[in-house]
Amino acid sequence: MKKYLLGLYEKAMPDSLSWVEKLLAAKKAGFDFVEMSIDETEERLARLNMDAAWIGEVRAAMQSTGIPVRSICLSGHRKFPLGCPDEGKQQRSLEIMQNTVKLAAVLGVRIIQLAGYDVYYEQGTDKTRADFAANLKSCADMAAEEGILMGFETMETPFMDTTAKAMRYVREIDSPYLGVYPDVGNITNAAMLYGGDVVEDLESGRGHLVAVHLKETVPGRYREVPFGTGQVDFAKVIRKTWELGVRRYVVEFWHLDGQDYTVELVKANRFMRGCFIRAAGAE
Repeated sequence: MKKYLLGLYEKAMPDSLSWVEKLLAAKKAGFDFVEMSIDETEERLARLNMDAAWIGEVRAAMQSTGIPVRSICLSGHRKFPLGCPDEGKQQRSLEIMQNTVKLAAVLGVRIIQLAGYDVYYEQGTDKTRADFAANLKSCADMAAEEGILMGFETMETPFMDTTAKAMRYVREIDSPYLGVYPDVGNITNAAMLYGGDVVEDLESGRGHLVAVHLKETVPGRYREVPFGTGQVDFAKVIRKTWELGVRRYVVEFWHLDGQDYTVELVKANRFMRGCFIRAAGAE
């Protein structure tokens, strides 16, 4: 029996691949599952309104390859945030959440990662934060109905760039279906910025961490940093989150034009599996 599961972020692979090809690539590279992306592009938001044939195709791909889709990274709320001053966009944000929960239920997805923004393209205010909290309560009720966990991603903006900040809303909503899904790259950058400590920040989420994003960063840069070339102490964050009871992790990086994605997937898997061996003695 495996001691933990290591997932792969869908965007680490080319968009042009079919679901069978993506899942097979993840499997060949040594990953246990894939995290689907529902971002702010119309192409990926359209997944929330796909017909039974498309859903059947994804389910068949999971069945034939033996590699499931077990989490969804929902960053589509960046364009349609829960606290948006535009009431039409607020309503769209709730529709996006409801449809994501429905999609997760039919695919067998366990966790939905929420973007920790009240707003992104607008200026935050007391009202955007209040609307965010009110709509978040509705989202928690949606997730509860299907028994699906939601977890805040710690982001790259001051609103929710630490586990401690995310926990404010977890405590306010007080739902067993809302926790924190920290991005260790982002909280490392926040610790550098504020003079904080990553381990102490993760400790603030004790009992409420649903999974962890393993991403590399350098000061002020939040993505597309090769593993092992940045500032994140992966062994330290794995050791701490393991002690906090986390057993589900996703390796987050992006496919770049000109790269052989099959090589990059294997490199990332080997790097991170090595971190788990050093940190937790888990192979």
